[in-house]
Amino acid sequence: MNQDALNKIMTHYSVETNSFEEENKLLKETINSLRAELDKFNRPPLLVAEVKDVLGDNMLIRLNNGNDFFVDAASGCPKLKPGDSVLIEQKNLTILKKIDSASKTFNVEKFVIIEKPTVSWENVGGLKKQEEEIKEVIELPLKKPELFKKVGIQPPKGILLHGPPGTGKTLLAKAVAASTNSTFIEIVGSELVQKFIGEGTKLVKEVFALAREKAPSIIFIDEIDAIAATRVEIGTSGEREVQRTFMQLLAEVDGFKHLGNVKIIGCTNRKDILDAAITRPGRLDRLIYVPLPDVDGIREIFKIHTKNMKITKGTNLNKVYVQMKGFSGAEIRAVCTEAGYFAIRDSRFSVNIRDFMNAVDKVKEKEKIDKEVQRIFG
Repeated sequence: MNQDALNKIMTHYSVETNSFEEENKLLKETINSLRAELDKFNRPPLLVAEVKDVLGDNMLIRLNNGNDFFVDAASGCPKLKPGDSVLIEQKNLTILKKIDSASKTFNVEKFVIIEKPTVSWENVGGLKKQEEEIKEVIELPLKKPELFKKVGIQPPKGILLHGPPGTGKTLLAKAVAASTNSTFIEIVGSELVQKFIGEGTKLVKEVFALAREKAPSIIFIDEIDAIAATRVEIGTSGEREVQRTFMQLLAEVDGFKHLGNVKIIGCTNRKDILDAAITRPGRLDRLIYVPLPDVDGIREIFKIHTKNMKITKGTNLNKVYVQMKGFSGAEIRAVCTEAGYFAIRDSRFSVNIRDFMNAVDKVKEKEKIDKEVQRIFG
């Protein structure tokens, strides 16, 4: 074998050796990556907690379930202070590291309804007295704050709308938000209690922070009785959490700094069970009762919901108004909708007296069934 042939063979083996070395290196990296991934699956997850107090080298922490523990911090853990969020080991709850404030932010915008309502006062019927009251307490301070500065008084922080369901409480709140071009932030008290055990106080803080950021704004708390019912001395852990959320709400309403362009509107069907603390002077001290509409109110609400409907000429609507006595605004709207359906089923575009009377009967029957279900199942 000559020298050239030998050189070619050696070059070939050298190239193959380099190729094998590269492949071997790649395989080792893949194996290490798979081992690291496997370690992740085998490693128990860390818990998130909040530092409540620092006592020497030890910490008092609170888990999301509301339980408090007295624990140590691992060596190398940065200096902590009350309010910090930390990661803790599951077995003995040792603090391992601090979480940056950006990581612990509770994204409140996912859990509340935020909108710029377009409801005008023309959409509200039969509530002239309530409309004037809410304009005086909410609209006037937001539109003409200089009047209150000149007189030297602080405007009310909020109001409480109470009365039977379906009478237009939410509609009033949206109308005043629209008239003042305010951001409307809606929270449902019952959902706050059910979904956010352990997070209620934090959510309340962030709702008010969000409201200040988007001011002028109106915080509308529907079913406020779910978190502001009369407090009891002894209760379950869930009831204690509700009370903590309620206390945080009171603290935000009081505050060291006046709420300014942030107004609060509470709404309830059960004013009788509310804790007196929420309605005392300086809090939601303006109580506005929103009743079922009288005959004139029924007529106004009916006209609002039928303004785009084609009604058969000569229809005596007074008979319909009388039959709807005791109906809420929501039920009057349902009558108008059902009457339209009766006309559509007969392939008509005009709604007549029979359609309206049938619709009234249908809504009354539904109300009777709802009351029976409520009586049986509470």
